[in-house]
Amino acid sequence: MPAAPPPRRAQAWTVYGLVAAAVIAIDVAVKQWTTANLAHNEPAEKILGGLIYVIYTRNSGAAFSMMRDQTWIFPIIALGVVGWLFYMIRGTASVAWAVALGFILGGAAGNLGDRLFRAPGPFRGHVVDMFSFLDDHGGHFPVFNIADSALTVGVALAILLEFAGRRRDGTRAQRG
Repeated sequence: MPAAPPPRRAQAWTVYGLVAAAVIAIDVAVKQWTTANLAHNEPAEKILGGLIYVIYTRNSGAAFSMMRDQTWIFPIIALGVVGWLFYMIRGTASVAWAVALGFILGGAAGNLGDRLFRAPGPFRGHVVDMFSFLDDHGGHFPVFNIADSALTVGVALAILLEFAGRRRDGTRAQRG
């Protein structure tokens, strides 16, 4: 039987799993609500006085609908990212790093689920997006979803942790 991880590492792993699970659950719930309630060209739901609109759109490509005809590549990249994240968490004892990695895992897994299980079929599925800034048709900013937001937050947090000298093992880099 493998040895149990040290307490700090076990705590980080728990946080990582909980953050990823929460992101996936919220992402799936919002996508289901959007698909059920806005799928028939209904008007956009206005939030915060028009700062954000909730609309229904399907994206076969990446951000800005890039590479729409190469949909198959995105689930392969996402599977690689998920594998890399499981490798990264092995040496992580920092709760802050666990939060960052959990956000990234949840975001990657949320969009991977769409790529694998939504129409038109496995490895070709289109991602459900629903949030638009300042426009009810995504005219000012790409339409995005909870998974996209989690990826962005996770990557930004990881960059901040790197610049702050916080290591995944819970130590701080020496200033030199």
